Amino acid sequence: MFVDNNLIKWDLDLIKRYDLSGPRYTSYPTAVQFDPELSADDLVTKGQTTADLNAPLSLYVHIPFCAHVCYYCACNKVITRNRKKAQPYLDTLYKEMAQLSQWYSNDRTVTQLHWGGGTPTFISHEQMVELMAQMRKNFKLLDDDSGDYSIEIDPREASIETIKVLREIGFNRISLGLQDIDPKVQEAVNRVQSVEQTSAILEEARRLGFRSLNLDLIYGLPYQTLDGFNATLDKVIEMDPDRLSVFNYAHLPDRFRPQRHIQEETLPSPETKLAILESTINKLLKAGYVYIGMDHFAKPDDELAIAQRTGNLHRNFQGYTTHSECDLVAMGVSAISQIGSVYYQNEHEIQAYSGAVETSDRAIKRGVALTQDDIIRRHVITQLICHFELEKHPVEKLYGINFDEYFADAQRELSAFTQDGLIAMDKNKITVSPAGRLLIRRICMAFDAYIPKDQSSQRFSRII
Repeated sequence: MFVDNNLIKWDLDLIKRYDLSGPRYTSYPTAVQFDPELSADDLVTKGQTTADLNAPLSLYVHIPFCAHVCYYCACNKVITRNRKKAQPYLDTLYKEMAQLSQWYSNDRTVTQLHWGGGTPTFISHEQMVELMAQMRKNFKLLDDDSGDYSIEIDPREASIETIKVLREIGFNRISLGLQDIDPKVQEAVNRVQSVEQTSAILEEARRLGFRSLNLDLIYGLPYQTLDGFNATLDKVIEMDPDRLSVFNYAHLPDRFRPQRHIQEETLPSPETKLAILESTINKLLKAGYVYIGMDHFAKPDDELAIAQRTGNLHRNFQGYTTHSECDLVAMGVSAISQIGSVYYQNEHEIQAYSGAVETSDRAIKRGVALTQDDIIRRHVITQLICHFELEKHPVEKLYGINFDEYFADAQRELSAFTQDGLIAMDKNKITVSPAGRLLIRRICMAFDAYIPKDQSSQRFSRII
């Protein structure tokens, strides 16, 4: 039985004690373990031989272009106002797509599709139509609106006509970046975006029958205050999106050049960030949203919330998803695929990506082939991060192990979590407590064979 996900307990002492740096677990092993020395041909071959050729597919397309730089952004992007750069990139993408189709399509139905970036709506309406046509040419896309076909939208780079075009070519879900409505915060991060722009896109999407609308917010940005972010939340609740993502801004200017434009002294204090997060959770729960996990909230009748209640929620490189049965075929610069028991990522730079596709029909830069131990640990981590509980017997039966013996390396940490009230354990079950849900990443780290026990890693963002 799945417990009520609105039961979240804010325990500041536990948060301060366990708020280390750690993975977001959009995959296990994480991208840190991807090896550039592995043969691309071997990765593809193992992907083909370990994939379920009768299962449906999920497709991801990365469109890296942005007309403006948002200073907080850590995505792989190309800042340019030259729209002519898009077509050569798309032409390369089509060549890669054709090769991916030969490797993986096998007439498998595409039940999930996502365009991300960058700013996917950077490309013209004609190019959007062309891109979707190429996808339909190379893969078996649904034409009855039953799939989850989504796209990320910058309201500054989309018109009412854009939304109409997207609906006509098959999209039924959109995700809009909003971040904060305070003009002072927007100016500090170089993303000035009116509430009217965002509302107009949402209203048109509703009118045209998009069935899921998501808004992205970020807490921890320059000049944010508790009162200011509460005002943003009040407006967002009024906009009534189906889903909300509320991300923690990680200030890492040494890794992400645009963040050097942000003055550290303008950032809210750690105490203010925690107050903002606590208030955000309380306001969204009071407004009727369900806490899915980590940064994500959804209405109770949204497919994510339903999947969590029924035990069908999954997690991949796009975050929480209802499509656990899908292999993820990703294309474009820096895109990450998950095929069978392999993950691999494309070249990060457009020039290297384009050159690799032109010379060898593929752009694989690095990857990992999962061991049986990886697969077992992935199962456990995914179950915990999606459902906040884990029954041991099904894991033992599925993989032929004794759970407690197999995870002997995790027992000391699990005992500490139990003593501190993050989890409850009995002979067959681990249940994450209301106080532990906000720290689920830290709990999952106990099962991560690649992280030294009781240590965080600065290669990851902080948990809270």
